[in-house]
Amino acid sequence: MSEELKFEIDNGIATITLNRPEKLNAFTDAMQESWLEALEECRTNPDVRVIVMTGTGRAFTTGGDVNSFSASAEQTPANIKARVADGIQRLPRKIAEIDKPVLAALNGLATAGGLDIALACDIRFAAESARFAETYVRMGLIPGVGGAYLLPRIVGTSKALEMFWSADWLDARDAERIGLVNRVFPDEQLMEGTYAFARRVADGAPLAVQLIKRVMRFGLDKDLATAHELVAANLPIVRSSEDHREAVSAFKEKRAPQFKGR
Repeated sequence: MSEELKFEIDNGIATITLNRPEKLNAFTDAMQESWLEALEECRTNPDVRVIVMTGTGRAFTTGGDVNSFSASAEQTPANIKARVADGIQRLPRKIAEIDKPVLAALNGLATAGGLDIALACDIRFAAESARFAETYVRMGLIPGVGGAYLLPRIVGTSKALEMFWSADWLDARDAERIGLVNRVFPDEQLMEGTYAFARRVADGAPLAVQLIKRVMRFGLDKDLATAHELVAANLPIVRSSEDHREAVSAFKEKRAPQFKGR
């Protein structure tokens, strides 16, 4: 694991912390590899029920390291394409593979590829001082990490184009207003608020939590009949689970359920 990324698991909640504050947590190859390793561990480890991603210092992450741009511009088009596809684009693809909830705690600046990674998460919470911008046009670039796919699905096509074309800054409250982030916390309460929500989700029935995410995401671009069929195919999994039987028993006995994820 790279020193540029911290990873820990505590009572069902995994935390991935980007740790390159002197460079506003801009991506490096080592950071990306450690990030992918941590996400895969979260995906496969049954002890992990919820994933929280955040950053140290003044930024969540500002995306690619500008110091590396001049070197990459000298590569052939084929090499640039391969580097993007086999590099940073693996992160949103890996997040999309994970049925467990992925929460972004946006502690500060999130721009370009950094904002795009936040968009790949299921829910985004922001510190009140956090600011966001899709800054690709300032560098003569296009969204390379999934922003052109994710942003219009979250805020709508017109607002997404406005953000991409203007590269204007958005403060946390405006981000909440347009649905870019779910909730804004005072800076000092961001992690407390994020973990409080993560705890509530982690205490839920893991199979149900994960299958809700799966059927919802798969059904977003389907018609209603197909979405219903998808739910009907997955409902027997939770209906026959130990967790469902435990929930029924707990309800009858007027106690809190103890879910095992099976």
